[in-house]
Amino acid sequence: MNVSVDSTTPKPGWRSLHRLAPVRLLVFFVVLVVGYVGAQLALGWALHRAPVSAADWVALGGAIALAAALIGIYTALVHATEHRKATEVSPAAGPALAGIVFGFGLFVAVLGLIHAAGSAQVLGPSAGFDAIPALAGAILAAVGEELAVRGGVFRLLEESCGTFVALVLSAALFGLLHASNPGASLVSTAAIAIEAGVLLGAAYALTRNLWLPIGLHFGWNFAEGGIFGSSVSGGAAGKGVFAVTLAGPSLLTGGKFGPEASLIAVAVCFTAALMLIALIVRTGRWIPARVRAVSN
Repeated sequence: MNVSVDSTTPKPGWRSLHRLAPVRLLVFFVVLVVGYVGAQLALGWALHRAPVSAADWVALGGAIALAAALIGIYTALVHATEHRKATEVSPAAGPALAGIVFGFGLFVAVLGLIHAAGSAQVLGPSAGFDAIPALAGAILAAVGEELAVRGGVFRLLEESCGTFVALVLSAALFGLLHASNPGASLVSTAAIAIEAGVLLGAAYALTRNLWLPIGLHFGWNFAEGGIFGSSVSGGAAGKGVFAVTLAGPSLLTGGKFGPEASLIAVAVCFTAALMLIALIVRTGRWIPARVRAVSN
C-alpha cells in the first residue's frame, strides 16, 4: 500500500477554514444528519395531521419532496465549500435502477437462504397489504442516509485518506448510527457496518455517483419492508405484499432487528461488497492510503 502525504497548508483566515478536510467533513455530516432528522420529524408531523384516508399519499408525496430538499441542501454544501457542481447527485436513471435491482436481488437471496435454513416461510400474498408507507420510508432513508454517510463522510474521507480508510471508518459510523434502533444489539450494529456500510461505500467508490448506493439502499429496504413485510432496521413490520414468518435462532433470522442482522445477510452482502471492491481495484479507482488535510 502506497502512502503519500500532502503537506499543503491553508492560508490563514476564516475564508480558508472550509478547505480543512476535518472541518468540511464535520459540516457535511452535521448539516445533512440534522436535515435528515428534521425531514423525518416533518413527515411525522404531516402524517399526524393528515386525514387517515390520505395518509399514504401524504407519506409518499412528503418523502419525495423532503428527499428532493435534502439533495438541494447537499448540492448547496458542495457549491459553497468545494466551488463545483455536485455531479454525483445529478439525475442518473441508469445507476439508480441498477442499484434498485441489485438491492432487491440481494434481499431476495438472503430471504431465500434463510428459508432454505428452515427459518423463514413465505405464506403467500398478504391480506390488505399496504406497501406505500414502506415505499415512502425507503425513499427518505435511502436519500438521507446516503447523502450524509456516503456523500459526506465516505467521499471526504476517501479524498483525504484513501479508499480503505474511508470504507472502514464510514462503515463503522453507519453501524453506530443504527445502534440505538429498536431491537439493536452488538450483533446488529456489527452486521450493519459490515454488510451495508462496506457494500454501500464500495458502490459509491465504483461509480463516484451517489445514485447507485441510493438505489441499492432503497431496493433492499423496500424489498424487506414493502414486499416481504419484515422489520427494517428494528422498525415495526408493515403490511408487505407477501406475508412472511421468521422463526428460529436470531443469528439466522436477525431477531427483532430484522433479517439484515442475520449472519446470512452479512455473508451475502459482504461477498457482494468484495466483488465490487475487486472491480474498483481492477478499474483503477482504488485510491491508495494518504494523508491530505487540505482540499484542492
